[in-house]
Amino acid sequence: MAAIELILLQRVEKLGQMGDVVKVKPGYARNFLLPQKKATRATKANVAQFETQRAQLVALNLKRREEAERVAERFGDLSVVIIRQAGEAGGLYGSVSSRDIAVEIVAAGLTVNRTQVVLDNPIKSIGISRVKLVLHPEVSIPVSVNVARSPEEAEKQARGEAIGLAAQQEEAADAAAQFEEEMELGAAMDDR
Repeated sequence: MAAIELILLQRVEKLGQMGDVVKVKPGYARNFLLPQKKATRATKANVAQFETQRAQLVALNLKRREEAERVAERFGDLSVVIIRQAGEAGGLYGSVSSRDIAVEIVAAGLTVNRTQVVLDNPIKSIGISRVKLVLHPEVSIPVSVNVARSPEEAEKQARGEAIGLAAQQEEAADAAAQFEEEMELGAAMDDR
């Protein structure tokens, strides 16, 4: 199939800036760019209309970007806690998706939808993960997602303490080291 020419109405990551005429595969245009109003077909009429409205679109984009930057400054170090059931090894029974994260971000006071949360892969184990929240095509903030079995466990993770299997292994290593010290001290006492 032949590529389709489109005019970008906003910046699209890994594709181009507002006003660029790009060639994309038909499915990408039909299923993503056109329905979400990120682009329009590059016909002569649309190109002429875009050029007459370019100043307005650029001004509107600039205003939206400034608003997003203000929000990003206010919520710069955003962190959310998600409580889920997990096994002993820390594997979740299910996973944490972008929808779950968006719900917690809304509860924290920032109005977003799930499409703004960029999650490479669903989170499938307890721990702290970093995801990207896209406020505007040119503005994004990192969000720390703390997945735990209980609020107490989430607090421990936030402080950097090991939990679950890692904590048990750490405790066993500490006990073994303490036993070694006691044995060496006992052997030194016997040598006197």
